[in-house]
Amino acid sequence: MQSYPIPMVPGPVQVPARILSAYQQDFGSPDLEPEYLELYNQTELKMRQLLGTQNQIVFQTGEGMLSLWSALKSTIQPGERVLALATGVFGYGIGDMARSIGAQVKTLGFAHNETLQDWVKIEEAIIEFQPKMITVVHCETPSGTLNPLEKLGELKQKYNIPLLYADMVASIGGVPIETDAWHVDLALGGSQKVLSAPCDISFLAISPQAWEMIEEVAYVGYDALLPFRDAQQKGEFPYTPHWHGMAAIATSLDMLLDEGLDLAFKRHELVATYCHEQLQSIGYELFIQPPFISSPTVTAVKVPEGITWQDFDQRLRAEGLVVGGSYGPLAGKVFRLGHMGSQANMLLMHQALEVLEKVLKDS
Repeated sequence: MQSYPIPMVPGPVQVPARILSAYQQDFGSPDLEPEYLELYNQTELKMRQLLGTQNQIVFQTGEGMLSLWSALKSTIQPGERVLALATGVFGYGIGDMARSIGAQVKTLGFAHNETLQDWVKIEEAIIEFQPKMITVVHCETPSGTLNPLEKLGELKQKYNIPLLYADMVASIGGVPIETDAWHVDLALGGSQKVLSAPCDISFLAISPQAWEMIEEVAYVGYDALLPFRDAQQKGEFPYTPHWHGMAAIATSLDMLLDEGLDLAFKRHELVATYCHEQLQSIGYELFIQPPFISSPTVTAVKVPEGITWQDFDQRLRAEGLVVGGSYGPLAGKVFRLGHMGSQANMLLMHQALEVLEKVLKDS
């Protein structure tokens, strides 16, 4: 593996030394030592602040996709209806995931450079399909978009839809999130994005209504959520917990809370705005244009004409800058700058833009 002096990949992001230090400690057995349960409980309280929730939070060993799968398999049974709202690769992919476990899925799809805004169309789909669950992605990292969720939560309540499932992996910590106010039943996250930790912990906030569904489905498997419901009260987790990973998450939360969430959100917003303005002044074309909403954590840019993505990527790497490509229909057409967590840094962004300007002029 090779690291680069200007890391701008939209996850996993550069891990600060303070967070890495959690992996240098020699912890005891989390099954035996009361300090682990104390760490878990305190980390839950801190995470609730980021997610704007009073709901129970479950931490699992595995990267962000684990929470996406565990939430589906623990709440949905074959034949039940899932309405997947899709504005990008992950939105469409979650619909496919639900379909693979036997759900009856209706995908309401939008273009990859759009965000949710046709609320009449969305409301009609909810009325017609009457799903058990609505799924949505808050930040579509392959597209660099941020979907508004408040209105969706209102529709969920209006039509008494049991579950609202929201992938927030790439937004948690970088933008204000109001899980309870938005009526999100399953708010899903991962360690490797804004939290700037290694990709080994996934987490999700689970509403009381979602827990009822989890009890009813009673799914059994490594990724099952049910065993976590009483794990803290009993002091017994379904498998050996990842103490180092939890310590890293706790440290990243401390760093965000010490900075102040409002200031952290502002930092992401300022770096994103600077990125957008400078890219366009240099001569790049942003993939997302108003009225659609760009995410403060990642920017998607069109690959310049006359050069392949592979060649462009190699030229950037030769100058010390590594960015992300994209996926699905955007592969080879779009590249992405991940200004999230430790990488939401104005000096780092300035260095990245200098390389991008040089490579464009030399192309």
